[in-house]
Formats: sequence, C-alpha cells, structure tokens
Amino acid sequence: MLLKYVSNSIKSIVSALFICTAATSISHAKALQCDDTDAPQFFKKLCTDSFSDLRTEFNEHFHTTYLVTDAPIRLIDDTQMLWTQRVQQCKNSNCLKQQMNFRIEELNFYTSMNQSLTQHYLKFEHGKISKQPAHIKIHQLTKDRIKIEGTAYRDPNNRAESQSIPLLAYTTNENKSEILDNENDCKYTLNFQKSILIIDSKTQSKNCDRFKGIFRLYD
Repeated sequence: MLLKYVSNSIKSIVSALFICTAATSISHAKALQCDDTDAPQFFKKLCTDSFSDLRTEFNEHFHTTYLVTDAPIRLIDDTQMLWTQRVQQCKNSNCLKQQMNFRIEELNFYTSMNQSLTQHYLKFEHGKISKQPAHIKIHQLTKDRIKIEGTAYRDPNNRAESQSIPLLAYTTNENKSEILDNENDCKYTLNFQKSILIIDSKTQSKNCDRFKGIFRLYD
C-alpha cells in the first residue's frame, strides 16, 4: 500500500523534497524578456508582433505578483517553471495564447486572493516535481469548512477542456482525511504528514490516479 510505504520512509522523503526545492529555487523565474540572449528557444515565438499586447499584459501580472502576493515565492517560481515546460510543448500559436492567458489568470489568483488561507501542494516523485504535475489547493472557507481544489496538467495541445483534470471537494477539518471529488466521483484518502500530503485513491480510474502520490506543502 502507498500509505504504508510512505509511512516507513517519511523522513527521507521530506529531506529529499527540501533539498530539491532549495536547489531549484535559488534564482527567481524571469518575465518574458525578448532581448534576453539566454532566454529559452520558445521565447522567439512569443516575441513576435502578434503576441505584443498579450506579452505586455503577461509581464505586468508577472511583476505585480512578485511585488504584492502573500503566496510563497517558491510556489510562484516552481509553477512558473511548470508553465514554461507546458508552453514548450505547444505546436501552434493558439496553444501559446491559451497558455499565456492561463498563466495570467493563475498569477491574478495569487495577487487577488488571500493566500494565507490557502495551502498549496505540488506533486513530487523521487525528490523532484512530478513529470505529470498536479497542484492541490486547500482553502479554509470558514472555521470548520474547507474547499479542496486540484489540477492535474495534461498535453497543452489538447482542446481547452481536455488540457487538465480537475478535482473539487468540500469537507470539514475533522473529515478531510477522506473526500469525494465532485468533478469525477473519485474517492480519495488524504494523509497529512508535516510538510507533505499523501493521496491515495479508492476509485479505479486514470483520472483519479493522476492525483495519487506525494505532494509537498509550500509555506
């Protein structure tokens, strides 16, 4: 069982996650700078005139996020890295524009919402952010009620509705160890262990399996 295995090796897992995070977050992510000679190859596509307005809007949100958000900066850095990896998979301009708008919405969320009431978790495997990334957000709605949201990312070249798998559940602090996903009828067990969250699924489904695994808390 996943939970039993993790329970026996929890210390080494936590250590590996912190070492990895420290190594990958030494320098902050960069905005879209077209005059940067060290910029990734895909930046050239985003630096064409057709992306001028969207690029300006993106950079404004990007810089504002780092200035005003109360979300952990490591979270902004790592989600920016994951977004960059998705953009590099794009095969056409429509995909690029969709991903630009997606990241703008995400950055806006980090600045417009009180992040002190939200816990963020990213999925890790072997001490690194998973190659099939997933993001869990746990919102404290009231003293006793919480909302759990999840996004498992898929191929950005898919149709907009198929680019990610959602998770949504409402529960209480006392009952958050077992939840039912309202989006896909998946049943999950949640095991909170210090700085990590271990999710197992009681439902046999590929969509449900994408949220199974070890998630690291960003705080």
